[in-house]
Amino acid sequence: MKKGLVSWKRWLVGAASVGLLGGCGRTQYYTNPEIPRGPTHPPVDYFSVNWWAPLAPPGLLEYAPREVATPAYDADNKHVIALTRDGYVRAVGADGKVKWSFRTAIRFNAGARVSEGIAYVPGGDGVLYALDSATGDVKWKYTAGESLATVPVLANGLVLVASESDTLFAVKAADGVWAWQYRRDPPPGFTVRGASTPLVREDAAYVGFSDGFVVALSLSDGSVTWEKSLSGGGTEFLDVDTQPAIDEAGRLYVASYKSGIFALEAETGDMVWNTAVGGVTSLLSRGQLLFASGDGRVDAYLSDSGRLLWSLPLGERAAFAPVFAQGMLLVPIQRSLLFLDPKTGKSRVAWNPGDGITATPFVRGKQVFVLSNNGYLYALDVNGIRG
Repeated sequence: MKKGLVSWKRWLVGAASVGLLGGCGRTQYYTNPEIPRGPTHPPVDYFSVNWWAPLAPPGLLEYAPREVATPAYDADNKHVIALTRDGYVRAVGADGKVKWSFRTAIRFNAGARVSEGIAYVPGGDGVLYALDSATGDVKWKYTAGESLATVPVLANGLVLVASESDTLFAVKAADGVWAWQYRRDPPPGFTVRGASTPLVREDAAYVGFSDGFVVALSLSDGSVTWEKSLSGGGTEFLDVDTQPAIDEAGRLYVASYKSGIFALEAETGDMVWNTAVGGVTSLLSRGQLLFASGDGRVDAYLSDSGRLLWSLPLGERAAFAPVFAQGMLLVPIQRSLLFLDPKTGKSRVAWNPGDGITATPFVRGKQVFVLSNNGYLYALDVNGIRG
């Protein structure tokens, strides 16, 4: 059984951040179509909104809509590929207009991957779709039979995608033919919703599972190179759902929801250090820093030792997978998108376009594409930190 990360209360903004809400420039925060009201605070210049597109606005009877699929970008056709809770794949052009759409059976659990004109779409209906990114035409389909839950990863002519049922599938990118798969049995108790996106380095794929194991697999045939249990005993909330991260020194970073963050030797799985902070669901490695997000907090650690540099408490809110944009750390926390100074953890902006943001934004240089929980797609220009 899957557990939601946290129950949500009404979001209250502290006095220090009230004056920072919004975005300015060509389109100001108060003209946001999801908040039809006049300005209450002066806009700031951390970002501006270039355009927005209403893709899947909530129905009259829909309570607390939530979009979880990260947008993708097709540089060749200059399209944003957005997957929404109504089961549609849409390509949105640079003018904010929908160029094509493709419908699947049910909502998505993760975003698409675009490579060389093909959009690889992980279906909540258990089908991996390869679509022509210019037209939306189907190139091929692979029926996994299990709800797919991660952004596809391309490596060595393969597409890797994990399911909610703890199976990692590898299919050939050219035609969708099955190559191999690796499966672990989920634990008998409760697990955290989500799955680990595989990380590929050279001929190895690193991926976590809900039984608390992280596994290194041969990319050529899916055979196990090493496996390591991170969560110890028990039957509930053992999940290793973070996408592994790796640094130049060959250290692999993963997190157990139960037992905290681990730094491992990538070649052997031997432990370097462990920080026993539970509830971590996402990791991001950047230089000498490791950023962790999850239930009630966002943290920054020194990656060589695991020493905590700063921690931003979020109360009963959960932080989802962060990204970097123009020197700032962007963290969706469902009710808003936080723009954090990565050196101090200070919140520069807390932007709520209406019903908040859960999906990780997609960053392309200064451009950031954000899918709100109300099904609006935004194109932002991020200006970065200025002192």
